[in-house]
Amino acid sequence: METMIGVFDLGLGGLTIFKELLKELPDYNYFYLGDNARVPYGPRSPEIIFQFTQEAVDYLFKTGCELIILTCNTASSVALKRIQQEYLPKNYPERRVLGVIRPAVEGVTEKTFNNRIGIIGTEATINSGAFEREIKKLKPEAKVFTSSCPLLVPIIEAGELNWQGLDLILDKYLSPLRKKDIDALILGCTHYSLIKEKIQKHIGKGVRLISEEEIVPIKLKDYLWRHPEMEKRLKREGKVKFLVTAYSQRFQDLAKMFLGKEVNFEKVEI
Repeated sequence: METMIGVFDLGLGGLTIFKELLKELPDYNYFYLGDNARVPYGPRSPEIIFQFTQEAVDYLFKTGCELIILTCNTASSVALKRIQQEYLPKNYPERRVLGVIRPAVEGVTEKTFNNRIGIIGTEATINSGAFEREIKKLKPEAKVFTSSCPLLVPIIEAGELNWQGLDLILDKYLSPLRKKDIDALILGCTHYSLIKEKIQKHIGKGVRLISEEEIVPIKLKDYLWRHPEMEKRLKREGKVKFLVTAYSQRFQDLAKMFLGKEVNFEKVEI
C-alpha cells in the first residue's frame, strides 16, 4: 500500500491549495479527494459535516494515506477537533489529520498592525467560531469581525467569476467589515482565492488578505521537518491521483481553471 498525503475538500476549492502544495513539496505522493457530490457543506448541521468529513478521512486512510489535510475550512472548523480527539485515537492512532484554520490564523496575527481582523467564510465556518478562538489564543487583545458569505461558493463553483452580480454580492458581504477599520482579512474558504482581486477592490487596498494557498504549503513543510517520524513514512515518488464523488465535463473544465492544466479524475464512492 502506498503511503501518501491525502488532501480533502468539498469539491474544487482545495485545488487552489493543492496546486501550491505540488509546487512547494513536489516529491511526495498525493491523493486529492473532492466530495463534489455533496457540496456545499456550509449550510449543513455540524453533525452532518462531521459525518461526511469522517467518511472522507476514513476512505483516504484505507487507500494508504498517512497524513491528511482538510483544505475545506468548513470541515476544518466544524469537524477537525472531533476527528483528532475521538476518531483518530480509536481507529488510526499513528496517523494524522491537519486543518487550515491554524496556519491562516498564524498568518493573520503576524500581519495585523492594529489588531482588528476580519474573517469571511461559509455559514458553518463563521458560526463555528473556530477562527476567533484560535486568534484569541495567539493574540488575546485582537478584535475579530466576521461576515458569512453563503452565495460565494455556489457562484464560484458555477464558474461565474465575471458575473456582474458578484460585485453587488461582495459589496453587501464586505461593507460591514469596511466600517470596522480592519487591516487584515482572512479568506476563510479556499474558493475565495479565485476572486482575490475583486475582494481586495471591495474591502480596500489598505487591508492585507490572508489566503490559505499562500500559507498552508509552507506550514506543511515546517510540520514535516518537525515530525521526522511522519516524514519518513511518506513515499517520494511524485505520484498524484485525483478522486471525486461525482463527475461531469463541467467539473473537468472548472478544475482546469483552478489548476491551470488538464487532469484525470477518478469517480469513487465514500
